[in-house]
Amino acid sequence: MPIHRKAFLAFVSTLLILSACAPPTPIVSSTNIPLPNATENISETNTPFAPVESSIKVDKEALRGVQVNVWHPWFGAEASLFQSQIAQFNTENEWGIIVSGQSQGNYSELFLQTNAAVEDSSYPQIVIGFPEYALGWQEHIVDLTPYVNDPVYGLSPADVSDFPEVIWQQDEVDGKRFGVPAQRTARFLIYNQSWARELGFESPPATPAEFEEQACAAHAAAGTDDNPDNDPLGGWLIDTNAMTPLSWMIAFGGGVQEEDGYRFLTPGNIAAFRFVKTLQQKNCAWVASPDLPTPDRFAARQALFITASLEDLPAQTRAFSAANSTDEWTVLKFPGEERDALVVYGSSFLLFESGDVTQLASWLFTRWLLSPESQARWVQSTGLFPLRNSAMPLLGEYATSHPQWAEAVELLADAETTPQLASWRLVRVMLEDGFRDMFDTIRHPDLTDGQVPLILKQMDDTAQDLNN
Repeated sequence: MPIHRKAFLAFVSTLLILSACAPPTPIVSSTNIPLPNATENISETNTPFAPVESSIKVDKEALRGVQVNVWHPWFGAEASLFQSQIAQFNTENEWGIIVSGQSQGNYSELFLQTNAAVEDSSYPQIVIGFPEYALGWQEHIVDLTPYVNDPVYGLSPADVSDFPEVIWQQDEVDGKRFGVPAQRTARFLIYNQSWARELGFESPPATPAEFEEQACAAHAAAGTDDNPDNDPLGGWLIDTNAMTPLSWMIAFGGGVQEEDGYRFLTPGNIAAFRFVKTLQQKNCAWVASPDLPTPDRFAARQALFITASLEDLPAQTRAFSAANSTDEWTVLKFPGEERDALVVYGSSFLLFESGDVTQLASWLFTRWLLSPESQARWVQSTGLFPLRNSAMPLLGEYATSHPQWAEAVELLADAETTPQLASWRLVRVMLEDGFRDMFDTIRHPDLTDGQVPLILKQMDDTAQDLNN
């Protein structure tokens, strides 16, 4: 028994030593959990968090009464909406910033007026123009990187990732952010699903060969109905907007930008131009006269495929309604052998150098316009892409009533952007002219394989001159 007692005492002593070395377990009760609005210190030993400080050294009071002038290209409904957003910001913003807006009527006039203002340093604080405009004015454009990254006035990493990458990256070149997106759209193939099913096709074309097969079947069908006026029609209604040839070239593995310049004469671009010209020569693609709008032609089944931008979809819906047509239709990317192509483009907020205080005021207005709530309101008026993913939950009813728009948004993930060169403003006009010329049946009735490279070589030479 004495041995057992000594062993027991030794065991108890060991437990006491171990418990003394272990950290104490706190006892939690409802009496020591502070209420959310408690103001007293919980513990005098707590280390307070350091206040977050802005890297932009502008006193908040200095923003009060600062005037910001914005030049924009819009008219009509878009201009009215923008003015109402300005009025709302002026009423609600906590800094007392005062914004005014001035329409220049369209993008061409906006460019000319801003270019003139740059010459005599009378430019406004914000211009809403294409990203390539900013590259031409870059000596006067504010790099927005410090504003985006600022811990107080900027956007959080979660905010930045809320923008689809194809939309967010378009304004950044060589590590400098020349703007942030204001509007984005894209050009699509529009496809009559109901007519295609009647022709025996249960799914949209996934390759250029399938596109040709369906386009030619539609042309053949148009030639066998009771209306002789339809005989030359059907297939794809040719469109020469610059984004259309650019999309076809990308779909065939080509493109136009090469480093700091252009290259049109590539195997992919040759294949793309040969493909669409061959469609025309087979009467599976055709050029329309301007006497009837394209949406009306599509609703009347004069074409199985047309090309249109996102903002054109409401007009197409109205055309089907006016024609009392119940045909189902959808939006498609441009089909390629290994990939499909979709090119996203649009305007951006460009901030001009105006001093630290005014630049911060300009940025705060721009940031406010990029909120999900502002974006949802803008989409409902314009029908363009939402710039942020978080705007989509606010657009549920709009997506339901605009199914083709919702389908278009789903295609954004793999989209591409236009060339990031200042000269793209001019080169895209040249591309339109060259593509239109290729379908001129008087100048090019039977375009041979050798003539397509010649057209692209001429584009190369012209683009080189414009880029220089």
